[in-house]
Amino acid sequence: MSDEKRPRLLIVKTGSAFAEAIRRHGDFDDWFRRALGEECFGFDTVNVHEHEPLPVADAIGDYAGVVVTGSPAMVSHRHEWSEKAAAWLAKIIDRDAAPLLGVCYGHQLIAHALGGHVGPNPHGRRMGTVALEWIDTDDPLTGALEQGASVHVTHLEAVLDPPPGARVIGHSQGDPYHVLHFGGRSWGVQFHPEFTAGIMRCYIEARASLLDGEGLDPNRLLQAVTETDSGTDLLARFGRLCRRQQSPAHAPIT
Repeated sequence: MSDEKRPRLLIVKTGSAFAEAIRRHGDFDDWFRRALGEECFGFDTVNVHEHEPLPVADAIGDYAGVVVTGSPAMVSHRHEWSEKAAAWLAKIIDRDAAPLLGVCYGHQLIAHALGGHVGPNPHGRRMGTVALEWIDTDDPLTGALEQGASVHVTHLEAVLDPPPGARVIGHSQGDPYHVLHFGGRSWGVQFHPEFTAGIMRCYIEARASLLDGEGLDPNRLLQAVTETDSGTDLLARFGRLCRRQQSPAHAPIT
């Protein structure tokens, strides 16, 4: 499909991976482009952490969907660029302007934007491959994923109280609000669907000394990393939902 005919996705980039991860695997937006399919979509990236301006909210309907990435920053630190992005996201969700997926920091940022509470996870750092349990098995984005689905995580902060009206879809050990539906066509996931097992191992290796200092065993975490299709399946379903944005007469995603 030519570039002119491909639907376009907007990646709201809230930070960058660390140097070794970029050297081995590329940066956050590269991972999403690969996982969502450059043969299916065109992509625009806005580096909000570098104060690049976001599109006018009324123009978001020109995009088939929006993805908000993870970040090494912390939502609770209330950086100016982050607060501006949060205000923009609240407008997008209020308009239900396009399908929206927040990932890790993006998940937390949407929750904060809508009045939820984000802060340090009282259970401590979450890292490695973990199991998800689904509360809502009929959600149009996540409903096809199996109970106990394996996903990759790395985060210190979490959604501590969801915003009013948010629906809890899934949880994991130490993360009761791991997957949320914010209303309309807006979702957030604390895990990283764009991560491969190789990226996950790279993060654990980079954080090994911190993990040791926090009483976590990096070798055990590395051994527990598994290849999983759960993240790619989720992004594939999000991609199909985004394509329906421009073809509303199509059948529901499956």
